[in-house]
Amino acid sequence: MKGLIVTADDFGAAPEVNDAVELAHRNGILTAASLMVTGPAATDAVARARRMPSLHVGLHLTLLESRPVLPAAQVPDLVDSGGLFRTDMGRFGVDIFTRASVRRQIADEVTAQFEAYRSTGLPLDHVNAHKHFHVHPTLAGMILRIGARYGMRAIRVPYEPRATLRAVEPKAHIDFALDTLPWAALLRARASVGHVSTSDFVFGLRWSGAMTRDRLAGLIAHLPEGVSEIYLHPATGAYDGSAPGYHYRDELDALCSPEIAALITQSGARTGGYAEFGKRGGVQMSRLDIQQEVAA
Repeated sequence: MKGLIVTADDFGAAPEVNDAVELAHRNGILTAASLMVTGPAATDAVARARRMPSLHVGLHLTLLESRPVLPAAQVPDLVDSGGLFRTDMGRFGVDIFTRASVRRQIADEVTAQFEAYRSTGLPLDHVNAHKHFHVHPTLAGMILRIGARYGMRAIRVPYEPRATLRAVEPKAHIDFALDTLPWAALLRARASVGHVSTSDFVFGLRWSGAMTRDRLAGLIAHLPEGVSEIYLHPATGAYDGSAPGYHYRDELDALCSPEIAALITQSGARTGGYAEFGKRGGVQMSRLDIQQEVAA
């Protein structure tokens, strides 16, 4: 069985993103979206999601490069002088390990973001975090614990097999994802213990912001057995806070391509959100699996 979840991240970041999500769901292959409750256009995103009940919406936890839900005075260790989340991801990660005050403030902010999502009234299809920060082992445990109180049923585990990427682009040099793979394996094991579902594979890390029509077609053609999530960052154009070099419009065009829709039909893959596939533990990654991925 092949299952496919096609997700747009950063829903609520800007009207241009929200426009693209609606277009790609109504006229394309988009099945899910991850909502930034802290985003400037979050209210508009929620209104659109209510008009599209077939769109599977989840929570895109944001602890970097945005504004917290809580007042900055309540989370002083998480924000800069302007009240925005810190951008020093490496140092921030160390502080989470070593500083109790940081952990307390993050727990409060994560709870506030779950609470803000619950207040929308939207079903919670899945949870992930901006820049995959949820794979941080301390933060992951926190999210699993807090999420259980809010009915979290699925979480993204960013395991992107290099063999599939190389099948799509045989000549591409694809580095081993040392910064995510071991932590992804740990997150999957902990999610399984907590009865939280995951997909088997996730695609979008290597080609973040550059998921062209050819790459999307290639992934669909080489879709492995099991449930895969492909995530993108569609928008109708650049917006305030958009990432330099991201091909937002190209990703939207790929999602709305009739040829891509036809390829999915030909593949026989079943599409939907995490909720469509029920309770799944994903492919369990042992130490041997990780060693084989490194050697690939």
